[in-house]
Amino acid sequence: MSNVSSYPLRLPRSVKAAVEKLAKEEGVSLNQFVATAVAEKLTAMKTANFFAERKNRADFEAFRKILTREGGQPPRSGDELTTN
Repeated sequence: MSNVSSYPLRLPRSVKAAVEKLAKEEGVSLNQFVATAVAEKLTAMKTANFFAERKNRADFEAFRKILTREGGQPPRSGDELTTN
């Protein structure tokens, strides 16, 4: 890592022990394991936010019109549109 900062992290003993065990099994340092875990969590949260924002911009009426338009091939078995 080229731009590194330090942060004093306090973990419950049980969590630290579990992380140390997993890091050792993976062949990485405790620091690398924690840094990777934090990066993965950030990515997951950003991805969830991205899709939530996309959902808010979605035009579900246009989507339904496309799915129910005439012509084309019928949906495969199991891909039919259910009506509520």
